[in-house]
Amino acid sequence: MRRALLTFSLFVAAALPAAAEEFALRDGTKIVGHMTAIQGDKIEVETAYGKMQLKRADILTINFTENGVIAVPASPDAKDAPQNIDESLRGTNYINKTDKFTLTVPQDWKINPKLPRTAPIVTALSSQDELRFLIVTQEEYGGSLESYKGLLELRYRRVFGGYEELSESPVKIDGKSALLLSFRGISTKADNLPVQFLVAIIPSGTTYTRVATWCVEPLFHETQPTFENIVNSYRSAAPAATAEVRK
Repeated sequence: MRRALLTFSLFVAAALPAAAEEFALRDGTKIVGHMTAIQGDKIEVETAYGKMQLKRADILTINFTENGVIAVPASPDAKDAPQNIDESLRGTNYINKTDKFTLTVPQDWKINPKLPRTAPIVTALSSQDELRFLIVTQEEYGGSLESYKGLLELRYRRVFGGYEELSESPVKIDGKSALLLSFRGISTKADNLPVQFLVAIIPSGTTYTRVATWCVEPLFHETQPTFENIVNSYRSAAPAATAEVRK
């Protein structure tokens, strides 16, 4: 069970932030590019030949490949290079000097070197027993918060079987209008484990920060208050003081 959980954590951390898309249209056409916005019944796609708008009704399937990021495609070298991050965790206070933000986590959490650190992931933490996980990503995206959330949902549906969004609510985090999502799904690549996520999406200009927390579903109910405290503790500059998160 523990091995399956760790395998799952590695899979999820690697899979969620990055993907490119191949759109198969009903007329047989295939278009490769990156989704940059969802507006009503249309999806905007950045291709090698410029931007295109596709009608959702014309799309038969969307296939994801393993090279690219959510907004502007990065070079293979940039994508594969490990992040050199100046970070520290002292007690409950996590500080990331490279990407200029802080979090408050439970006393027994740790920076987890087993989790991937390729862009756009800027940190990865977990509980000591590696049953509860957290990643933070930061990426550039020129569209709206709602369209960014739509792109994420397409990815989550690709990664998880039985994907189900449980809640969505507007919140204020770091003084900014943000979105808090909860969903569940099953990972077919990790012993069909049922998992549940709590994800905060925090826009700042064209930079979108995503604080994603998760654990196996049976543990989620008791862990949810801790996850909520963690995501709400996100600050883009070190605060004068932080409160300890309840386990």
